[in-house]
Amino acid sequence: MRIKSFAKINLGIEVLGKRNDGYHEIRTLFQSIDMFDLLVFFPYTQNEIILKGDDDSIPWDGSNLIHQAATLLKKRHAIKTGVEIHVTKNIPAGKGLGGGSSNAAVTLSVLNKMWKIGLEKDALRDLGVQLGADIPYFFEGGLCLGQGKGEILFPQEDLNPFLCVLVLPSVSVSTAAVYERFRVSLTSQDKDSKIIKFLDSRDLGFLENDLEETVFRTYPQIKAIKSLIQEQGSELTLMSGSGSAVFGLFYQRKKAIKAMRTLSNEYAAVLTTTLSRKECWKQIQTGV
Repeated sequence: MRIKSFAKINLGIEVLGKRNDGYHEIRTLFQSIDMFDLLVFFPYTQNEIILKGDDDSIPWDGSNLIHQAATLLKKRHAIKTGVEIHVTKNIPAGKGLGGGSSNAAVTLSVLNKMWKIGLEKDALRDLGVQLGADIPYFFEGGLCLGQGKGEILFPQEDLNPFLCVLVLPSVSVSTAAVYERFRVSLTSQDKDSKIIKFLDSRDLGFLENDLEETVFRTYPQIKAIKSLIQEQGSELTLMSGSGSAVFGLFYQRKKAIKAMRTLSNEYAAVLTTTLSRKECWKQIQTGV
């Protein structure tokens, strides 16, 4: 079974404060883009999980979220057979694009069918959140409002598609380290939510990422990239998640291609598009 595992960007993040469990309460907008990894699943008669990938910078052992997802499902439902999983990586790690979380969600979904367990989507989401707060999003796709740690989801009416110029700096950013350095006194807890204003108006100008300034203090090159994309006339430019990827949304293809070519002179840049929920699932299911 071959299946696409799509990346996401965050169209906004508001950090509302620190929770009693040590995590931060957030409000965010998830958006699918058409960058994807390819996962291939092979039935394996022995009681073993075998994971292989083509990116040597990523561990393909028990620490990998794909392996953890397969192990969790296998133990929870006492599955006595195994699986071999091959991964072709296109979504870079440490860039705030959710590649590992997307891979884990796909793994839960595919193995649920392959092993004939029969779990519904809500049950798969409950399993996913045990491994990562943004994994449940990848059972939805499209435009979603996320609250709590990001796991409480409210699917939204999709935006018209945008061309998305995605710049991938060489540095990788640790999400845990960013939240550890985040200054809680600067949270948006007492401010009107700009994400809610956006959902009411669909005005991209409201959207911000509260984590940017914390990341920019350590990685000024990421701030410089954001400025360069803005100079190309993007409709919205933000760091995705906790970074390090920065995206610019464009209505016009000509302008987006010009921006990508300009940025490619200095950085790794790719041109993608946003995906509606319907289109995301259409592509996931094609060729499975």
